[in-house]
Amino acid sequence: MLEQINSYIYWVLIGVLVFNLMQRKHTATGQKKRMGTLLVAILILMTNLLFALILMNELPESLAFIALAAVAMVGFIFRSRLQIFKLRCPECGTRLDFHSFLHFDSSLCTACRKEDGEEHLQSEAAEEPTHPKDASDVEEIDWELWEPDETAVICYIVKDGSVLLIHKKTGLGKGKVNAPGGRIKEDETAREAAVRETREETGITPLNPEHRGILNFQFTSGYALRGHVFYAEEFTGEPEKTDEADPFWVPVEQMPYESMWEDDQYWLPKVLSGGRVEGFFIFDESRMVSKEIKTDKEAI
Repeated sequence: MLEQINSYIYWVLIGVLVFNLMQRKHTATGQKKRMGTLLVAILILMTNLLFALILMNELPESLAFIALAAVAMVGFIFRSRLQIFKLRCPECGTRLDFHSFLHFDSSLCTACRKEDGEEHLQSEAAEEPTHPKDASDVEEIDWELWEPDETAVICYIVKDGSVLLIHKKTGLGKGKVNAPGGRIKEDETAREAAVRETREETGITPLNPEHRGILNFQFTSGYALRGHVFYAEEFTGEPEKTDEADPFWVPVEQMPYESMWEDDQYWLPKVLSGGRVEGFFIFDESRMVSKEIKTDKEAI
């Protein structure tokens, strides 16, 4: 019985992937729905593989219910990506035709799309969506689909009202004042990277650094970077110069924002006062073009 069901699932997977290929022609108006269809395909593939494992190992077929529960849990976690599919137009309540259901993120019916001026997008928009590097405003970027080229960390250590900063000697931001930090290696967590990078650049080892936020940077050159912000008040060691940085202490009220990245002045005070942040930025080299900052409950 399970073997027959699994064979049907295989053909359903093929069908969903065909739909996903069909959506390529409508990327300008249905990128989110294409990603949603791909997620459906992944969930079906998970089901197919789990059922196959049960059959190959001659396990009780009743385990299929546990497999389905696991897949359902994954689907629940990513439910926001699936809820974009609507059966009826949210404006007039008309049942959607196949084209509107599958290819338009707005889920509007044909009549409502014409009224809203969306219909012309299908013929006038380019085959591929605008690359984030061409955006001039953070609202032009779909941050849910945006992916960084690299992920890094930055760690602020505070002692008696002063913050440990560095004059950066190498890499991105060379010549600027910043906090110690760097790229995350494949075999470590963000917190482990924050400890390692701080120790390597300053000789100081932060103890139990607290995660205070995420910063997302899109550069007009095409480079994309995500940074995790950490904060610590306990540490061991004394600051010492290294090949990467010259560390120094500065009172919080005397932060040298004029020598730091332009975005720091907008979110760093919140972090240093105990808050959490989530930031979205567009930079043209070292010049900030656009920003959006969420704090506390709005932040991740």
